[in-house]
Amino acid sequence: MLLIRLFSRLPLPVLFIFSDLLYLLAYYLLGYRKKVVRENLIHAFPEKTDRERRAIERAFYRNFTDSLAETIKLLTIGKKELTRRFLSKNPALIFDKVADGEIIIGMCGHFFNWEGHLLSVSSKVQEKCETVYTRVNQPFFENLMQKIRGRMGAALTERKLFQRVFLKKRTEPRLIVLAADQRPSRADIRYRRSFMHRDTTFFEGAEKLAKKFNLTVIYAHTSKPRRGYYEFDYRLLTAPPYTDQQPHSITDAFVSVLEENIREQPALYLWSHNRWKKQANANV
Repeated sequence: MLLIRLFSRLPLPVLFIFSDLLYLLAYYLLGYRKKVVRENLIHAFPEKTDRERRAIERAFYRNFTDSLAETIKLLTIGKKELTRRFLSKNPALIFDKVADGEIIIGMCGHFFNWEGHLLSVSSKVQEKCETVYTRVNQPFFENLMQKIRGRMGAALTERKLFQRVFLKKRTEPRLIVLAADQRPSRADIRYRRSFMHRDTTFFEGAEKLAKKFNLTVIYAHTSKPRRGYYEFDYRLLTAPPYTDQQPHSITDAFVSVLEENIREQPALYLWSHNRWKKQANANV
């Protein structure tokens, strides 16, 4: 951990030199998860040519290795640089509502660099930000991610404990950040629908929570204007009352804006994750 902390003290442009080397290693020499990435891109963009998909593929690996360098930097990055590199374009949509005593749900997708986004948001609302996460099995990386995610004051809640924690804190105004595009386990609440041309299951915890407790739901549209800089455009996904809404309406709205974001910024999405593994035989 000490070595990584010292490494994170380097300026980000220097860390990007290591990222360039790692890109060459991961893409050209090792072919890290290239089969998964390629298959995902073929299904997601059947209308594109092989050449166009290869361009997205190479840009994805560039973003992937850059995100590793950026995430290491998050361990020691200053608040001023953090705000400059991870820009929230309309933060009042979140912060004004939290200041007024509301609980807001932020439904997010796995776009680079989601770790920087989480830390940037938590630096503004501090203890009024709760990040729901899935525990990493490797203790070293679990400890590292907890240090990064919690260093600006955000509360960290493991996904399997979230319902219990929410009931204890249901009167506390805050932003609850949920990565809503992860593959559910068989025990989780799930919903099946089409996503990027594939049959896909989704968590519905955010939808059920929002409708039961009349919570506003937002989405952060992600873009990357240049290397090392990201912009997050907060958009209202849905708001109470929900009395006239159909089942799955919030999840459907999330998937719709997620797909739109992916089509606009295809190389920013986490294609190396085997999102559709074993879903063909899932009972929903």
